[in-house]
Amino acid sequence: MSAIIIKARVFARQAHASIDQRRKYTNEPYIVHPAAVAKLVSDVTDDEDMICAAWLHDVVEDTPVSLHDVEQAFVIAVAALVSDLTDVSRPDDGNRSVRKRIDLEHTSRASDRAKTVKLADLIDNSRSITQHDPRLAKVYMREKRALLQVLTEGDRRLYRMATQIVEGYYAK
Repeated sequence: MSAIIIKARVFARQAHASIDQRRKYTNEPYIVHPAAVAKLVSDVTDDEDMICAAWLHDVVEDTPVSLHDVEQAFVIAVAALVSDLTDVSRPDDGNRSVRKRIDLEHTSRASDRAKTVKLADLIDNSRSITQHDPRLAKVYMREKRALLQVLTEGDRRLYRMATQIVEGYYAK
């Protein structure tokens, strides 16, 4: 693992640990999710910026870390990917449906590289939510089905995997 990827892993681990963030259903340290996303991304590319962004994809959204902090710690390309991956909606924008529509529009304008990381995020989160929260899964998987429509430029293997998970949910 390269020095920059190690730096991203440590940065993400510290950011999520600083607020003792845990996975909702398993109570595991939150870092298991970025680790899974980074693994999926590294399975399809050796692009260090993308792997760093996979580690960092939730730090701006979920922790006190700002995009400026990411820009200061990493190259602009990594910060740009993290920006593309960070939801832009705010609670006062409206209900969940409105916020998800705002975030979908933001994601639709993301780079192909960011869309690849977003696919890995979708895959890991979908597995967890469908396994642990069938009630939320009904809403969540409908949202992910819509999200897949704007992620077609991401990695083909991850797109197929994500599509199989989402469509498999509806085939039950």
